[in-house]
Amino acid sequence: MKAISTFLAAAALAGCATTPASADPQDEFFAALTARCGQAYAGRIETSEAADADMQGKAMVMHIRHCTPERIEIPFHIAGLGPDGGWDRSRTWIVTRTAGGLRLKHDHRHADGSRDEVTMYGGDTAAPGTATRQEFPVNAESIAMFTRTGRSVSNTNVWAMEATASRLRLRTETREPPFPRRLCVERSGRSPARALGVVSLPSP
Repeated sequence: MKAISTFLAAAALAGCATTPASADPQDEFFAALTARCGQAYAGRIETSEAADADMQGKAMVMHIRHCTPERIEIPFHIAGLGPDGGWDRSRTWIVTRTAGGLRLKHDHRHADGSRDEVTMYGGDTAAPGTATRQEFPVNAESIAMFTRTGRSVSNTNVWAMEATASRLRLRTETREPPFPRRLCVERSGRSPARALGVVSLPSP
């Protein structure tokens, strides 16, 4: 496995005074991603770690492709890693609404469309977060999958997604030894033509 639009809060009218209703940061965050629907962002990897060697120097594209009021799909493509040296289109990030907040899943597929052994893993928000950042601690279903497939290093994963006017980022943070590191996929700048990067750093 080597993963803002403006929210208008209603105002309550009481006599001559108005009191803004509290905005739900998760609604705002979801709206921020929805506002980017249809946009694609190109970029490259920025790391020298051996674990990411196969992605170094490869072009990357993140495409916010399909959006409904309850679900957003974001395919993530890497050049040169697919069949016959073409595009690897095996990864899709999926953000959905749940009764308790938001959920992030990673849909991994083979070239023929069949599911990878490790797929649909991810996490659920455990806190309200903010309008520009949501964190998704790994959930029990994913922990069971990682353990079953010998990937328990990912049992402490926390995925953080950020969406601001100048940055769209997905960060994976793994603190479990022997591979403590952060993997970050980021689009910087206001234009879809700006760079998307991947950065790995030592965990604190």
